[in-house]
Amino acid sequence: MATASFPLGTAPIKSEFLISIVPRDVPDDDAAEGSTNHINGRQNENSNGSAQDAEEGKKLSGAQRRKLSKEERKAKRGANKGRRFQKVRDEVELCWKIANGKTCEFGSECRFTHDASAYLAAKPRDVRFPSASDLINEPPFVQSPSPDVEMADAKHPSVDFKTSCPVFEKTGECKHGLKCRFLGGHVREGEDGILELVVDEEKKGRAAVAEAEVNFIDANTLKMLRTKKYLHPVSDAYLKELQAKGGDEGKDTKASKTDAQLALEPDAEASIAPQLAFDAEAKQETPQEETPQEDTPDVPFRAIEKKRLHWSGKTYLAPLTTVGNLPFRRLCVDYGADITCGEMGLAMSFLQGSKEEWSLVRRHPSESIFGMQLAGSKPSLLVPAAEIIGRECAGNLDFVDVNCGCPIDLVYRTGSGSALLDAAGKLGKIVVGMNKALGDIPVTVKLRTGVKDGRNTAHKLMPRLGSEFGASALTLHGRTRQQRYTKLADWDYIKLCVDAVRAREAEEDLPPVPIFGGGDCFSSEDYWRRMESSAVDGIMIGRGALIKPWIFTEIKERSEWDISSRERLELIRKYAEYGLNHFGSDTAGVNTTRRYLCEALSFQYRYIPIGLLETLPGRINDRAPAFRGRDELETLLASADSRDWVRVSEMFLGPAPESWTFTPKHKSNAYGSEESQG
Repeated sequence: MATASFPLGTAPIKSEFLISIVPRDVPDDDAAEGSTNHINGRQNENSNGSAQDAEEGKKLSGAQRRKLSKEERKAKRGANKGRRFQKVRDEVELCWKIANGKTCEFGSECRFTHDASAYLAAKPRDVRFPSASDLINEPPFVQSPSPDVEMADAKHPSVDFKTSCPVFEKTGECKHGLKCRFLGGHVREGEDGILELVVDEEKKGRAAVAEAEVNFIDANTLKMLRTKKYLHPVSDAYLKELQAKGGDEGKDTKASKTDAQLALEPDAEASIAPQLAFDAEAKQETPQEETPQEDTPDVPFRAIEKKRLHWSGKTYLAPLTTVGNLPFRRLCVDYGADITCGEMGLAMSFLQGSKEEWSLVRRHPSESIFGMQLAGSKPSLLVPAAEIIGRECAGNLDFVDVNCGCPIDLVYRTGSGSALLDAAGKLGKIVVGMNKALGDIPVTVKLRTGVKDGRNTAHKLMPRLGSEFGASALTLHGRTRQQRYTKLADWDYIKLCVDAVRAREAEEDLPPVPIFGGGDCFSSEDYWRRMESSAVDGIMIGRGALIKPWIFTEIKERSEWDISSRERLELIRKYAEYGLNHFGSDTAGVNTTRRYLCEALSFQYRYIPIGLLETLPGRINDRAPAFRGRDELETLLASADSRDWVRVSEMFLGPAPESWTFTPKHKSNAYGSEESQG
C-alpha cells in the first residue's frame, strides 16, 4: 500500500503489517500532563467550576452556583475521575518487627499479628521473578519452570525456594523479611523447620554505595515542618529585605532591573552570607561589611559563588509528573540519559512536611546529574522551600529547577507554573531569593514561549533570567500555555530566544548559561537537526522518552534503533526490578510497582517499530492505524487495551489481586470495558 493512501497525519505502516488504514484515536497528552498524584491532596483536579451537569435548565443564584461548583469539584476531583489506586494489603497483616526477626516493643498491644505461622499460612504463593534469559517473543513470553523444579514443600506451601528476590539480589538483604512476595529467594529452613532470613554481607557492603538511594527525610524533620518549627534564617532575612523596600513579595509587582540588583547589593549579601553554608557556628558570626568605592558603579550580579553548569552536549530527561519517578529515571539513565530531574513538587507541600512531596527528592546513585523541580506562586513559598531542600539534600542535589511552564489550570490559577511568565518581577525575586537560600546549588528555570498564542514573551524574559536574576541554566518548551499539544513546537522561536540571551551575555561580558530547547523530539534525526538549527546546548526529552526510553541511546549513537520485541520486554522487566527496589517487594510495594508499570506501558504502547514503517524516522504526533507486529509479542506490546498492560505486568509481578484496578491517564486508550478497569 502506498504511503499516499494514508490519511494526513497517519503513520505510514507497510502494507503487510496493516489491519486497517483508519487511524486510532489520538492519546490526550494534555489530559496526561494535567494528571498528577501530588496536587490538591495528591489527586487530579478539574477546576472549571461548571454547574451545568447537575442543574441543567434551572436558574440559580450566584450563591447557589458557587456552592454547586464547589460541591462538583469536591465530588469529581479531576478529568480522570475514578483514578483511585488503593493500597492492596495482606489478608493477615504481620508486624514489621516480627517479619524481620526482631522484637516488637508494643507486644500484645501491637495492632498487627505476631503469629508468623498464621501469616505464612494465609499469605499468597510467592511470585517467581523471571531472569532475562527466561524471556521469549512467543506466548507465553516468559518461560515457565520445568516440572522437576516446581515448588513442593508441604510445610511452607506459600514459599517458592526457586524464586529470586530482586531486592535481595541487588542489596544482599530484603528489608521486607517474611512479608516479601519473593520470600523464597532469601530464606532457608532451619533444623527446627522454622524459616530463617538470609543476609549476604558481601553484597550488602557493595550495595551501600552502588544501590542505596539518598535524600531520605527523617520523621523528626517532617514533624518540625508540620509544626512550623523548622528554621530558615536565610529566607527570613531575604523576605524581610523585600518588605523593607516597600514591595509586597506576594503580589505581582513589575520589578525593574534596579530592583533585582538592589536585593543583591554587597551589604545585603554580607548580612546573610554566613548562613549560605548552613553551618551553625557560622550563623553566629557577623562578617565585615564591604564598602564599595565611591567612584565604582554597581555591577550586575554574576552569581560567582555558584557552581557553573557544564551541560553542553548532554542528554536531559524532563521532569515528568507521576511517570517520571525514580525507577523510570533509572531506566533512562541505563539507556543514556545524562541529566535527570525529579517530578514537579509543590513548595507549599514541602513546607507543610508532606511525606509524599519529600519522596520526590529521592535520588539513585546511578543518576550522575540530578535535580528537583519546584512550583510555587511567590517568594514566601519558594525561597524557604528551597532553603530547606538545599540543607536536607546537601551534597546530593546538583540543581533546583523553577517550574514556569506547567499549563494545567489548578497550578496556573494559583499563580504558579506558566502564570509566572507574565510576572517577571515576581519571578525575578523568586530566582534571586532561591539563589541566596541554596548556597552554591545552582537555580535553573524551565519555561514556555508565553501564556497565550500569538503573544510570545520568552525572548524578553530569558535574557533577564540569566543576566539579572542569576539563573544558571534555562529550558524553553516551544509552546505557549494555551497551545498545549495542539500544534508543533516552534523551534524557530527557540532559536530567536537563544540569540537574545547570547546577545545580552555578550553585551554584559557574562559567561554563557546552558540553554536547552524542548518539544516533539522523537528520533536521533530530530535531535541533531534541531541542535544545529536552533543553537541550543541540548534538548530536554519528555514524551519521546516516555514512548521510547531508548531514545537516549539513539541520540548518542546518532542512529535509529529497530529495537526487537524481546529487547522491549527486557526493558519492562528492568523497570519492574527497579520498581520493586524502590517501592518495596511486599504486597503493597508489588502493586504500587504494578500501577506505575502500567502507567509506563500506557505511553510505550504508542511506539511503532521502525521496521514496520515505509519512511523514517517516526514522528511523535503521527496517528497509528491498526497493525500487527512482526511477532506476537510485538503485537501485544502495541495493544491499546489497558487490560493487556495489566497482563504484561503479571509476567513479572504475579497475578493482579481481584481488588486491584487500573485506569489509564488517557481515557481514549482503554478500548476495553472502562467499568471493569475501575
